Amino acid sequence: MQRQMKKFKLTPLAAASLLLSASALAQQASTPTLQEIVVTASPIIESNNVDNFSGFTTRVTDAQVRDLGALDLAAALRMTPGVQISRYNEVGSYSGSEGGTVYIRGMGVSRPGSEIKTYIDGLPVYMGIWSHPLMDLLPLNGVQSIDIQKGAQPQVSGNNFGAIHLSSKKASKDGLSAEALVSLGSFGTQTAQAHLLGKKDGLDVVLAAGHASSNGDRPNSDGSLSNATGRIGLQLNNAWSVGASFLAVNNEVGDPGHNLYPTSSGGAMIAGTWAGSNGVARNDSKANLFALSVNHVHGDWRGELKVYENQGHNDLSNDPTWGTFNTRFKMSGIRWKEAFTPWAGGAVTAGADHENVQGVVEGPHVGGSMGLQGSADIPSFKLTSAHVGFSQQVNVSAGWVMVPSLGVRVYDSNIYASRSAPHMGVSFVSEKLTVYANRAKGILYPGAETYSLTKAMPFAFAASSGWNTLAPTENTHNEIGVKWDMAPGTYFDASIFDDLISKRYTWTGFNMTASGAWANTYPDYRIRGAELSLKHQLNAQWSVFGGVTLLDPSISNLPYAPQTAVSVGVAGQVQAYRINLDAQHQSGMFSQRQDRGLGDNNPQPVGAFTVANARIARPMASLGKKGEVFAAMNNIFDASYQYNAGYPMPGRNVRIGLMASF
Repeated sequence: MQRQMKKFKLTPLAAASLLLSASALAQQASTPTLQEIVVTASPIIESNNVDNFSGFTTRVTDAQVRDLGALDLAAALRMTPGVQISRYNEVGSYSGSEGGTVYIRGMGVSRPGSEIKTYIDGLPVYMGIWSHPLMDLLPLNGVQSIDIQKGAQPQVSGNNFGAIHLSSKKASKDGLSAEALVSLGSFGTQTAQAHLLGKKDGLDVVLAAGHASSNGDRPNSDGSLSNATGRIGLQLNNAWSVGASFLAVNNEVGDPGHNLYPTSSGGAMIAGTWAGSNGVARNDSKANLFALSVNHVHGDWRGELKVYENQGHNDLSNDPTWGTFNTRFKMSGIRWKEAFTPWAGGAVTAGADHENVQGVVEGPHVGGSMGLQGSADIPSFKLTSAHVGFSQQVNVSAGWVMVPSLGVRVYDSNIYASRSAPHMGVSFVSEKLTVYANRAKGILYPGAETYSLTKAMPFAFAASSGWNTLAPTENTHNEIGVKWDMAPGTYFDASIFDDLISKRYTWTGFNMTASGAWANTYPDYRIRGAELSLKHQLNAQWSVFGGVTLLDPSISNLPYAPQTAVSVGVAGQVQAYRINLDAQHQSGMFSQRQDRGLGDNNPQPVGAFTVANARIARPMASLGKKGEVFAAMNNIFDASYQYNAGYPMPGRNVRIGLMASF
């Protein structure tokens, strides 16, 4: 049954009024009575950044994650300009598609496979067999910052058209420190998180653990996320250090189902569809990552080498498409990079990545027996890439520096043809203004998802399905932007971008009388757009932020590409209380995935929405330097909205908790 609620339509104008009213409150607020005045953290994002290769990224830190009250990665990035999300539940992401994931400027909508990849401390963490992120494998506790890579940037990472990089906390000074957070909220939502940092005599240790669970606002919308991370590092001498790290996650999430259809456990498998199943599906995921690293710093020459192995699974039961379907994956590899300055003003980065993915799929039809459970081993998919890039600072006039850059990443696959991805950029930098431009070729290799799908749905593929004859998909990315420090505490960023997607691999030709095959036959398409953001520090206690993203894809129904997305935030302090307000507006868009099957999309329209949230906290000296008690209200105007057609988000809900530190 569809959720009934009193609807409150908050228009963009009303959202702006909310922002201005909060700003006025900040200016009228009396002088805080706290003895120590702490500069308020920036709302929504920490910063936008341009590197030596004119690549553009946005950073979100643990401060923004805390103030947004985010329980998972999608929630932490839901307000970030250029980012859209999908989700079903209050806690947890159902599988790796519309049930909970992140999209960057219209990228990441393809399934199976994805143009977006996710990394923790430079190591890939995603569903290797289906080549797309799983948000629940990426815990937030113990994370210091999140960098969103906008567009193809071969100098940063390869085999993607955009990426999300998580960086773990690390002790910065000798001694022990710790933080812990617990909270309770609507729908039986509860969280517990803690981390410990320690450093002494060249030895540093990080341990973090967390649990979040919720019953959800609809039947079968519950979720439970448990995770632990750790790292130990040893400084051998002034130049060399070694380290070891681990990540362990174990999650279970339900799919509440499309609210326009009755709950049903389904019946027999019919042509790959669990007939009638709705609102009963379950998903559990697990991963165990272990890595060793060696780092060195010799003056301005620094580098690192990491080896890793990650094993896990993503299992579905009663899924409306897959029925009961299990996926086991194993990813292993090496990551090496170096950076040095060979001459005055020059910078060189170089490195190499090697990744090996393999696993097992189990489900109906697998192995060719129609309607019967079977299994298939997935062969090794190996991809090696090496990259090198050069940049140079050139003084062009008093107060201005030009930074041209050039580089390339080359790929070698054990199955597919080799490719190269060149990139170039130029920035003009002054004390207050940076103007930059970049052009890069993004390369996305077909992965294990091509072979896996032929085994999962053998009735839909010819004997010679073409999975091993594909070419990589390409993205020609162009971007021009400015970063302007308009005044002390006031920062303006703007960019325009153009992405041309070509050679997209897809599976075509299937019908009830003939089987299909893989081919690079999807028509070329473009995604043009612009991002603008303004951050202003009103005073030491109050800060405001506003961001706008405009998207214009040539595919009129491209999922998760709203024409307009606006986010605003206010952070400040009134006497002893820290206040955070945020609001998000999105124009109407399409949801569901852009399937690779049949060369078609299956998008469904989602109406425009505006939703606002608030958080208030009171520092408590008895709980430590960062100690506080807090209360948060999500969807404060009880708006009716959804990221996915048929999956309404919760109405007004609250959460209370406390944080302690020592």
